[in-house]
Amino acid sequence: MILKALYDYYHRSQELARPGMEYRELAFLIVIDEQGNFVRLEDCRIDDKRCKSFLLPKAVSRSSSPVANICWDNCAYVLNYSEANLPLRNPPADPLKLAAKEEALKKEREKNWKNYTTFCNKVEELHGALPGNIPLMALHLFYGKGNEIILSALQKDPLWGELCKNLTRNISFRINGALTIIPEDKDVVNFYLDSLSVCHADRQTHTCLITGEEGPLVELTTATPILGSQATAKLVAFQVGSGYDSYGKEKAYNAPISREAEFAYTTALTHLLRKNSRNMFRVATRTYVFWASVASEVGLEAESCFFSLMNLQGNETDNPDRGVIQVEKVFKSIFSGEIKTQTNDCFFILGLAPNAARLAVVYWKEIPIKDFAENILRHFEDMEIVDYRMEKRPYKGVYSMLSAVALEGKVGDVQPNLPEAVIKSIFQYLPYPYSLYSACLRRIRAEQKLTQTRIALIKAYLNRQPNNYHKLTVMLDKSNNNVGYVCGRLFATLEYLQKKSYGIDSIRQRYLNAASTTPAAVFGNLLNLSVHHEEKLNSPSIIFFRKLKNEIIDLLLAEGFPTHLNIQDQGRFFVGYHHQMAEFYKASEKNEDIVE
Repeated sequence: MILKALYDYYHRSQELARPGMEYRELAFLIVIDEQGNFVRLEDCRIDDKRCKSFLLPKAVSRSSSPVANICWDNCAYVLNYSEANLPLRNPPADPLKLAAKEEALKKEREKNWKNYTTFCNKVEELHGALPGNIPLMALHLFYGKGNEIILSALQKDPLWGELCKNLTRNISFRINGALTIIPEDKDVVNFYLDSLSVCHADRQTHTCLITGEEGPLVELTTATPILGSQATAKLVAFQVGSGYDSYGKEKAYNAPISREAEFAYTTALTHLLRKNSRNMFRVATRTYVFWASVASEVGLEAESCFFSLMNLQGNETDNPDRGVIQVEKVFKSIFSGEIKTQTNDCFFILGLAPNAARLAVVYWKEIPIKDFAENILRHFEDMEIVDYRMEKRPYKGVYSMLSAVALEGKVGDVQPNLPEAVIKSIFQYLPYPYSLYSACLRRIRAEQKLTQTRIALIKAYLNRQPNNYHKLTVMLDKSNNNVGYVCGRLFATLEYLQKKSYGIDSIRQRYLNAASTTPAAVFGNLLNLSVHHEEKLNSPSIIFFRKLKNEIIDLLLAEGFPTHLNIQDQGRFFVGYHHQMAEFYKASEKNEDIVE
């Protein structure tokens, strides 16, 4: 189903490369004249991470033997130059280690020469097939000068130092004065595509597992690497002679995929994984891609809003909640039918993780877009909580949720399987994972910080529990007599009383953890202290706090404060605390005199 969904995405998209071609980034261009003389280097970098993309003949699949691309490749192939040719940095003091290092560099230089020779032979092959092509004639003359002369000319260019810092990136050629690069030349591209058809004409044909049609099969699938994986990592791959072969079949013949279908699904996945893609987000070591089955308004809006939801980090300065408001508005329009959907319009999300030479699928889900919108709205509803912060920031995105339960907010430090568990809960309307809830409680106790996101997480987790008969509300619920919720309200009242009396809230630092787990051990002492705190207030405030304390205590059972709160009531304690504190700040903002 994953490959078929990617295959369909390729055919629904209008911006992907045609069969046999692909968009690739090139860091530098070697500009030559028609006589093959070096003119200059041209920088195609956009910034430190991105380069300009060009539509090039598709990259070859490599194993141990060198294979050259069509008029573009890395510096080892194009120039016989890599880091092995640079002066040795920090050479080992030990002569034996130094000798071993130099031997390794020597082997790499020998490998570079083989790669370079392969690239030159490919140029000669193209020139022999298209002798009248001017760009290929210029390239033939350029390589006819010899590697030493070529490198000597390039080393005089002002950009040579920058090229040496990017030796693993791809480079290509352009004729001076031409608008296109040599791999984009019409004759070169047509010859390459024709040769592909001839090359695959005698390939074994079989029924493709993606399309169900007969066609020539691929032997090796194209690499689609992600962050943290090897450059050759693939979604579909089989290691020869390692127990993965079945019924005498080797390589990709274990999973028969036609050449046309393989190109479609790998091109689609590469496009989704491209830099700055709005169909991708990363959490720790996981990479997620998502897309809609249709390119209509509903599909594009769903993709855009899901990207915003997954990446909400509070970057908006004028209105931090603008992203959340827009996402919620769009999904309400989809769910209500204001934005029209068809019954077969679906949304897909694919989670990938690096796993040696392959890509591990850690999450996959297909869901109708309307059901998807409903589940997102339910997530918003569950995460909704009163916000009394002066500086409001989004807290409903996955990034915000995970950073709230990670040490120092570092999402990369969360449990490896937690991101997909959270995403699964949102995407499929399942209970939020217990590991998220327990991590949230641990962070609160360790840091003594009840942040907006943490309280919202606790509320959302508890409200999705099947045994939760009294749902937690967005704002203060005076009818909620749950012992944990009541103790939280009372603790907030006693803390606020101390702050109004002495301008400090030391009881939170000293007693919060104990009050949220063993209320009977601390509340007697806290209530006695509150009597002394009241002495600093005026009569109306004393009356207000006494009435409020009595009102809250009356909600407890006759047995009084419990000796221990279970794990769920500990969460309700923090929600009750937050609700009651929000009520105090709400009254303060309205300048009500009852608490002054």
